[in-house]
Amino acid sequence: MNVQFQDSFFKSLKRLSWHESKPYKFYKLFSNDIPLFLKNIWAFRRELWSHRWWDYHFTLEVFQRSLKIQEQGIRTKGMEIDSSRQKKEYKIRKAIQLLQNKLDSNYIDRTEEKYGKLSDKEWKFEKTENDNYILVDEDSEEEKTHNKMIFDKAHRLEEKEWKELWEIIEGKKYKEYKDWDGSDLRTWWD
Repeated sequence: MNVQFQDSFFKSLKRLSWHESKPYKFYKLFSNDIPLFLKNIWAFRRELWSHRWWDYHFTLEVFQRSLKIQEQGIRTKGMEIDSSRQKKEYKIRKAIQLLQNKLDSNYIDRTEEKYGKLSDKEWKFEKTENDNYILVDEDSEEEKTHNKMIFDKAHRLEEKEWKELWEIIEGKKYKEYKDWDGSDLRTWWD
């Protein structure tokens, strides 16, 4: 067996060894890594400012911001063919919207738009014998039933969208590329 190499192969090996050297890594730190770090601080400034470790809400904000940056990059700088790129963009935008719905916690408002407003009466309190107060329930049975229906449907909507979000992230099982719908976070690169 006769194996032959062209000059470009040896140039590539030389470049690879240079990229692993300490001088190059030092150069790359100041020419690329630090500027990119500062750019990322700026891009995530709002999320970093409000981030708190104790609540997943902030984790979702960072994830959503990251998806927005990624979608914009794929859309404006990507070199992928339109058929697959557009599927990715659609699924990323859908994930962003589902995250926004979760962050806004707008499920009751959206359910009210479809099925009618919740009963909205002023709260009334009565004083008890031991100088405490109790809330007086003045809703009719019909209002109570309607309110319960709104809360139940809002909860089901929230659960459905939460599941849909993670199905988009996980991706669906597909046998052939033509079945691929753009989901699966692992395929969202350019």
